[in-house]
Amino acid sequence: MKIAICGKGGAGKSTISALISRGLTEAGFRVLLMDADESNFGLHRLLGVEQPVNLMESMGGKPELKKKMNQAFRENQPVQYLSQALTTSDIPEECFAESDGVKLVSMGKIHDFGEGCACPIGVLSRNFLNNLVLSDDEVVVIDTEAGVEHFGRGLDANCDLIIGVVDPTFESFKLAGKMLEMADKAFKKIFFIQNKVNDKVREAFSAALPGDKIAGEIPQDEDLFLNSLNGTKMSSAPPQVQDICAFIKEHWVKPAPKSAVSPLKL
Repeated sequence: MKIAICGKGGAGKSTISALISRGLTEAGFRVLLMDADESNFGLHRLLGVEQPVNLMESMGGKPELKKKMNQAFRENQPVQYLSQALTTSDIPEECFAESDGVKLVSMGKIHDFGEGCACPIGVLSRNFLNNLVLSDDEVVVIDTEAGVEHFGRGLDANCDLIIGVVDPTFESFKLAGKMLEMADKAFKKIFFIQNKVNDKVREAFSAALPGDKIAGEIPQDEDLFLNSLNGTKMSSAPPQVQDICAFIKEHWVKPAPKSAVSPLKL
């Protein structure tokens, strides 16, 4: 199963992605946590590991991927960085970091001034998900970039479930409505996790989000806040994470057999 975690910047996507990944691992699943946010440099620290070599670098870096993109444009062909189906065991070992049973893989990062846009990373992420074949006990949790650009790029088309992380802000409530609209147009199941909840904001959440679309909530938590502030490994998880993982299991989608890989168009 492939699960996209999305939301506005600062809503708590990376924290929720890490919490869900650990929770599903504890429930007996083999979890790959995919860092698809090219401008977030802190996800690995929440797991307490070093940042692994990203997949883009292992494939020759952005110049090599741009070369393939330009060649595809000239030939009026779909862009394909990966030409065949792959499993998690096909990912280079140097691209993995593991913590408490969760395997982390990063697609790529923007490191330097003037190096260009993140388009190659976005295409690689989509190509990777499209080609990745999972077994019944495997799950990929995708920590996406902030906002909804990944919807526009079609990344979510390769996911079985979309989970929007919503914090108590006007911007987050508005974005949740947009995510719901876009997921419906893509015929994808979407649910929301209410994050940083306390009694003062609970009513606002209820007014902003449809009740039948709630996967669970995470309360305002000082330990999680300090982990995020200091870039340290999460030492504990709120008990509500178990309820969210149980909800995900209720909506589990078994991977379909994949005999061929379809090309991807930008």
